[in-house]
Amino acid sequence: MHRSIVSATLALLLVAGSALAQGAGRWETRAPMLSLRTEVGGAVLGGKIFIIGGLVPDGASGRVEEYDVAANTWRVRAALPLALHHTAAAVSGGRLFVIGGFGLDGVAVNSVFEYDPAADTWRPRAPLPTARGALAVAVVDGRIYAVGGMGADRRDAGANEMYDPVQDRWMPHAPLPTPRNHLGAAVGDGVIYVFAGRTRGANIAVTEVFDPRANAWRSAPPMPTPRSGYGVAAVRGRIFVVGGELGRPTTYPENEEFNPRTSTWTSRAPLPTPRHGLAAVAVNDRIFTIGGGPRPGGTYGNTNEVYIPD
Repeated sequence: MHRSIVSATLALLLVAGSALAQGAGRWETRAPMLSLRTEVGGAVLGGKIFIIGGLVPDGASGRVEEYDVAANTWRVRAALPLALHHTAAAVSGGRLFVIGGFGLDGVAVNSVFEYDPAADTWRPRAPLPTARGALAVAVVDGRIYAVGGMGADRRDAGANEMYDPVQDRWMPHAPLPTPRNHLGAAVGDGVIYVFAGRTRGANIAVTEVFDPRANAWRSAPPMPTPRSGYGVAAVRGRIFVVGGELGRPTTYPENEEFNPRTSTWTSRAPLPTPRHGLAAVAVNDRIFTIGGGPRPGGTYGNTNEVYIPD
């Protein structure tokens, strides 16, 4: 009798485990980045992943590396004109833009650089009106929105400024309701979702949504695990928030999915190498998580792990 109960219990556990794994997705390892870095910027241009700037053991870096997803190989590209960490990167009109960040002295900058992949060259563009680092960027209809961050005064920024690459011009928009830094943003159905982040030295879970057409904000369900310094990317209409730090003695392995159409959160397969200050970008319906520190604070990594959602 006892053996029958144990067998039945094990069978139920196996069924439950299979159901969980079925929707969790899976992780695979790819070729590591050529250098150890954290607090990097990342973006996809022409099917290649660019990892930009960041912190290295001796300070800020202007290093740029390009990852060929198909070949699983890396190469070094032209360095940024300015060494930066906690910068943000976005792509519009076939060009890569690097916006804001902290310089060698740790002070927020207002620099904007445009990268031409054919010529492998950088050029300065109209400066960001509000100097910021640890900010988030998102692209809607070719225009780049720079949201939140930490200003030159070391205070949390609520600035929400839109850059038009065609006009090389910035315009202010409705400010972020909850100013914060080390936040992330992604686009879903034409609106910008801004998740969690850090304020006054603590993580928060708030989710706020900006509609560029209405120039207005609204609230959405908070992230289950308050985090900052994470990576965020969207795949097939779903947004994934991966990794992070602060509030624990270790970095975060959490991988939480937000579905904009149902406004619900779901836990997915955790990040194999928990990290903060990583880049997360989507290519071919897969999310590549690259670089970042394996421990809170000043640690550095070159890990390249790819998440494949179910």
